[in-house]
Parts: sequence; structure tokens; C-alpha cells
Amino acid sequence: MQTIEVHGKIFEISITEDKIQKRVAELRKLIHKKFEGKNPVFIGVLNGSFIFMSDLVKGYPGDCEMDFIKVSSYEGMETTGEVKELMGLKTDIQGRDIILVEDIVDTGLTLESLISKMKSYLPSSISIVSLLFKPEKCQADFNIDFLGFEIPNEFVIGYGLDFDGSVRNLKHIYRLQES
Repeated sequence: MQTIEVHGKIFEISITEDKIQKRVAELRKLIHKKFEGKNPVFIGVLNGSFIFMSDLVKGYPGDCEMDFIKVSSYEGMETTGEVKELMGLKTDIQGRDIILVEDIVDTGLTLESLISKMKSYLPSSISIVSLLFKPEKCQADFNIDFLGFEIPNEFVIGYGLDFDGSVRNLKHIYRLQES
């Protein structure tokens, strides 16, 4: 198994680039089927979702718009429990179908906070798409409408997911190797 070292920790491949791309293509089709004939607004949650969102909307067969929101709830490998908005939306989403695009849902508290905030803008609908989900760690109550992969409660990096700001550019998703 291919491993890499980041900040003195060893990571091994968890999900390959090929598997990721296959699942992203499937999600794109499912989303299009739900929103066919509509013009949804994909809202990427920065920084982690940018690669996933790019691949998701690349080749999307319908009309759509994109925007981004930037929030922070992590320091290093741990959640702070506090969601800070660092950059807000530019698009008016009132009466629109919006699709929140997340890289990973673990505690779910960041996404729960975002859903509440988005509802205040009175969109027509809110759908959630997340590449990864850690069900055993989730503390929030919402549905993920389009899910890439369920994973165990492991620290993961790559494909947009970082470790102290680095390694977002890796093609595969890696998990922290057990000591």
C-alpha cells in the first residue's frame, strides 16, 4: 500500500483517484436527474470542497450557477466546535434551488450552522452533497441528499482535504495510519 509522510505522520491511500472520479460522475448524474430543467446554485464550502465541486460541476449537463462560502471550524486535526464565517455569498439565493457542496461531514455542526443560515435567505430548496461522511462522529440532524462515501472516524487528507493547510492537491484520499 502506498504511503506518504505529512508533518511527521504516515498516511495510506484510503480512496483512489479512479474510485473518486467514478463516484463523482454518478453523483453528477443523480443531481442532474433531480434538478433537470432547473437552474440550481452549487455553493461550495471553502476551502475543502473546491476540488470536489470543480469535478462535480465539470460536465454538468444542465444549467447551473456557482458560488462559494468560506467558514472555519478546524485547527490542525481537531474541530474547535465554533463555526466562523470568513467569506459570504455573492449570489441572491431567495427562491432558488441550492446545493451545498461539502468535502466531508464529520460532527455535522458546521453544515448544520450553514443550513440554518441558508434557510434565512429563503431558498426554494436546500440539498446537500458531500464527498465523505463519518456517521459514527455525526452529532447533527440533517440528511445528506447525495453522498460519495461513508468512512470510519479516521483523519483523512487529499482531494481538497488538508492537514494544516497542506496536501489539498493530492489526487487520492489518504487516511492516517494506525500507530
